[in-house]
Amino acid sequence: MDIDLARHQWQDGIRRVESTRDDRRRYDDRMAQVDVLVNALRQRVGQVFTLDELADAYDGADDWARAVLDDADPEAPPVSEAGTVADAAFHLYARGATDYRP
Repeated sequence: MDIDLARHQWQDGIRRVESTRDDRRRYDDRMAQVDVLVNALRQRVGQVFTLDELADAYDGADDWARAVLDDADPEAPPVSEAGTVADAAFHLYARGATDYRP
């Protein structure tokens, strides 16, 4: 995956999550889901990684992110915005890349 395109999608995801701040419950729910996926990224990608490696993990992320979120709270209804939440998690995790530049 093209890193610039991926980063654009990740930025859009965090922007969409941040746009829910006025709805405190929805925002808190989304940020809790982002935290779950950041932890999943830590396990999938590791703590030392490049943006290229992170972009590789992004391939198919919608599917595995939805599964991770469903497993995290099996009693909850299916997550309706798994792609947005995944993009936001990738955006936040990207800041730890060895070659990260804003």
